[in-house]
Amino acid sequence: MSQQLSRLYSISRKETRQIIGLMSGTSLDGLDIALCAVSGSGLNTSVRLRNFATVPYSEEVKTRIRTVFARKEVDFQYLIVLNEWIGMLHAEMITNCLQEWGVAAEEVDCIASHGQTVFHAPAHQHGLPDMPNATLQIGDGDHIAVRTGIITLSDFRQKHLAAGGEGAPLAVYGDYLLFSKKEENRLMLNMGGIANFTYLPRTLDASSVFVTDTGPGNTLLDAFSQKLFGLPYDKDAALARAGTVHTALLNALKNNPFFDAPFPKTTGPEVFNTAYVLKAQQETGTREISGEDLLATLTAFSAETIVAAIRQIILPGERYSLYASGGGMHNPLLMAYIQQELPEMKLAPSDDLGISGDAKEAVLFAILANETLAGEAVDYGSREGVPSVHMGKISLPR
Repeated sequence: MSQQLSRLYSISRKETRQIIGLMSGTSLDGLDIALCAVSGSGLNTSVRLRNFATVPYSEEVKTRIRTVFARKEVDFQYLIVLNEWIGMLHAEMITNCLQEWGVAAEEVDCIASHGQTVFHAPAHQHGLPDMPNATLQIGDGDHIAVRTGIITLSDFRQKHLAAGGEGAPLAVYGDYLLFSKKEENRLMLNMGGIANFTYLPRTLDASSVFVTDTGPGNTLLDAFSQKLFGLPYDKDAALARAGTVHTALLNALKNNPFFDAPFPKTTGPEVFNTAYVLKAQQETGTREISGEDLLATLTAFSAETIVAAIRQIILPGERYSLYASGGGMHNPLLMAYIQQELPEMKLAPSDDLGISGDAKEAVLFAILANETLAGEAVDYGSREGVPSVHMGKISLPR
């Protein structure tokens, strides 16, 4: 057996694996880096978050990504070069964090890199006849492995696509293994740029686990905070709180085929972007409303579409707990809207379950890598959206 394969085998046999999970979402705020101690596998998985940091992207990095982000037409050469450059950048960020934490690279068993999403194109969205679901994340895993000296798993979404899924949301796999609880129906709501939730039944039945995108989370709020006020986001919803919801505009925003499509479904900023909002404003004669009113309406848009999606799957007579994570959990107005519309549910941050809501997505990719290296196949049934697969391509340091 080669030295590298022997190393992989040794990692798979360890009682506890040290795994770095990486996440960079559509909000483009930075790279989440979570150093996790992961023990066991499957429903016997346990995780301890040793260290966590969000390394912010500079304006230069954001500008480079936006050059290709959610655009149908791009400079192909630039995209190719950016794929390698993002891998190198993420490797540098990891190395710097390990130095700050006093952790040697040799102590880390592997890195689980989600990559930077630049385009998401499920078939229902791209509309190209006889063409498959597709998605693209950049930040080459080989560059991360070579520059850090750590085995790297990356490109997780492609196996999901190959098995018939839409490449997202992948949180369901980690949610089921970490957060399922017998006799409690749980909904794990993540509000990043796009919002999604995972349904975890109290029966622990993997074939009943369910996940879907609901529509915008923070993507429109952040975009217009930047566009109208020069702010990265609406801190504490101060601007939205000062505004008034415009009902006609809100209804126009909700008038999209995505919201009527059956579950599971995925979407992204390719659909819900500034042009989408401006078109709705043009149709409703609301182009001149204040920035505060627009942010108030967009907050209601995110909240109401999240609630509408949840309402579609809950059953009469059953009780549910709702746990929130992602940037949206820090938006008090968004959280208040959701709680107001779902008064029968307990709404709490995922921190209450022992995992920081800010770190949760990065931790979940560490769990995906752990399953690929050490887990047995979990049977999620034959439904769409949750294929029973292990994910992640393995890049060796040399």
